[in-house]
Amino acid sequence: MVEKRKISLVLADVDGTLVNEEKALTKRAQAAVQSLHRAGIRFAITSGRPPKGMAMLLDALQLETPIAGFNGGLFVKPDLSILEQKTVPTDIAAAAIKLIRGHGLDVWVYRGNDWLTTRADAPHVAREAWTVKFDPTVVKDVAEKLDRVAKIVGVGDDLDKVRQCEADAKATFGQRATANRSQPYYLDITSKDANKGAVLEYLSRHLGVPSAEIATIGDQQTDVPMFERSGLSIAMGNAPDEVKAQATATTDSYKDEGFAKAMECFILGAK
Repeated sequence: MVEKRKISLVLADVDGTLVNEEKALTKRAQAAVQSLHRAGIRFAITSGRPPKGMAMLLDALQLETPIAGFNGGLFVKPDLSILEQKTVPTDIAAAAIKLIRGHGLDVWVYRGNDWLTTRADAPHVAREAWTVKFDPTVVKDVAEKLDRVAKIVGVGDDLDKVRQCEADAKATFGQRATANRSQPYYLDITSKDANKGAVLEYLSRHLGVPSAEIATIGDQQTDVPMFERSGLSIAMGNAPDEVKAQATATTDSYKDEGFAKAMECFILGAK
């Protein structure tokens, strides 16, 4: 049984949480967010996606809060104008690319508004382009320009390699960068100050909402830092067990309206 508490803001992850397996916002999820608005509860989203990769959600959700892309590496207004950005130092970016390649993974670089890759037909590129609704820029070497880098991604279908690369990145960079898997096949490396815990702190300050009055919901290790700082944390049913263990409550899978059910049960039903 989840203890009833005052919730003034809900902060939600996007992929694997807010949207379903088809990367679509269901009518029930949209209705749940509308119900939050009517109840006077603010709603915000954060994702490893670039901000313009979330643009298709903004009107449907009637968002007025800052949007946190790149796991907090870039904050924008609903019109996508930049509020704040946190970039990866060039030396760490170069070392991250070398480490990722050393594990046999493909590398993507997000620099400014550009998504850079060396091959348009590389694993997950087509799926990611369909998800975020824009195509990458294909370059000879993603390591050529490492200024203004918001995120570096290691991509691979050998999930053990991705997991090991995450562990090695954490060991190599320590407190100098943030390294977490946003999906089992994606390792995200961002600024040391870019993580979803920092997103929660930014929104708390920006919106004047105490962290104890913020509910968070997500499904991956990248969501745990915001779980640790919020008054109520909800893990999706599709989350790994180690993520569920660090949440206050668990809902159903993103394949079974888990987000909407969580809002209805834990947030709206508790008022």
